[in-house]
Amino acid sequence: MGLKQNLHKIKMKYEGKKMAPAFNAIHTFLYSPNETTHSGSHIRAVDDLKRTMNTVIMALVPCLIFGIFNAGYQHYAAVDAANGITRELSIWGNFITWENFSLGAWKVVPLVIVSYGVGLLVEFIFAVIKGHEVEEGYLVTGMLVPLIVPIDIPLWMLAVAVIFGVVIGKEVFGGTGMNILNPALTIRAFLFFAYPTWMSGDKVWVAEAVDRAGTADAISGETLLGAYAQNAGSLGYDYADMFWGYIPGSVGETSKFLIIIGALFLIFSKIGSWRIMLSTVVGAVAMGLIFNGVVEAGWIDESSKFFGLMSIPYWQHLIIGSILFGAVYMATDPVTASQTNKGKWIYGFFIGFIAIMIRVFNPAYPEGVFLAILLMNVFAPTIDHYVVQGNVKKRMKRLKVKTA
Repeated sequence: MGLKQNLHKIKMKYEGKKMAPAFNAIHTFLYSPNETTHSGSHIRAVDDLKRTMNTVIMALVPCLIFGIFNAGYQHYAAVDAANGITRELSIWGNFITWENFSLGAWKVVPLVIVSYGVGLLVEFIFAVIKGHEVEEGYLVTGMLVPLIVPIDIPLWMLAVAVIFGVVIGKEVFGGTGMNILNPALTIRAFLFFAYPTWMSGDKVWVAEAVDRAGTADAISGETLLGAYAQNAGSLGYDYADMFWGYIPGSVGETSKFLIIIGALFLIFSKIGSWRIMLSTVVGAVAMGLIFNGVVEAGWIDESSKFFGLMSIPYWQHLIIGSILFGAVYMATDPVTASQTNKGKWIYGFFIGFIAIMIRVFNPAYPEGVFLAILLMNVFAPTIDHYVVQGNVKKRMKRLKVKTA
């Protein structure tokens, strides 16, 4: 109670002054705002933007915790592999261990701190300059960013990308609710095109997996998509490893089980759109089936650089890479996604369809889901426009029939 009273005193002290939005943000982050509506029609509900964002964060926390353990496990597994030792996976024996957690936390927690620290600083600066309240939209973006980047990315690169993503991806459009591109994906796209060697290849997906000075101790942490893109033979992982997430990859993308649990949580809490999630999966499966048909028909030779990813069983596309993570946590962004029900089906289907297409036809960037989502972010308003116009025409036809 004392903290709340002291914060309220500070807030009242700076009321009407330049720094008021910053203190209001701290107060409303910890407590419900004191203001209520006094006139006009409005909906009474216990949910608001802050609680909606917190619900998404709760769905992401299991992926974050698993990613911390997996970062440590992949590091020690890569060290063993470099020394000719095969590490047999044991969940309680060598995965859920303090050794793995401490190393993973040492690498992942700074990513979270930089993401939130830099992103919220930019939000506070814009709120003070423009004189509006600090918006809660970055609460989810700040959690998503560490989960979609390689474990070993330098913190200064992440800070630069966050500044770019928040300013160019959101603030220039007017802030939360006005942006046309998903800010977290804008950040990842900036990283990929500005620092491509840190976002692809086989040297960035395992914590401290390689001595960049080029010593003999260098060890590899290639992702499954990278291996398939190079037509690799034995990948060393079975389907269970891919599903449960004991594979190299971005921090939060590997455990498909936890992503599905998060999807169910968002669907039943009515935060995430099940139409977008399902249609994205359908689109990915459809494109996978087309590529499988091309391979089975013999229209592509095994020596082709596209053969590796084309020959993957269509359903396996769902348990490697980030297609499920993107479908659940990124494509469903209520600001940048389609708003109409029919539009959501179209929007999600093309995300999955285009994601697998990019994955196959661009071996240099086999993970195409993020670019697919950004592309469909741009087309989402157009999709909704034609859906609405189609509904208007149908109603006009029914009206003519009734009045004839």
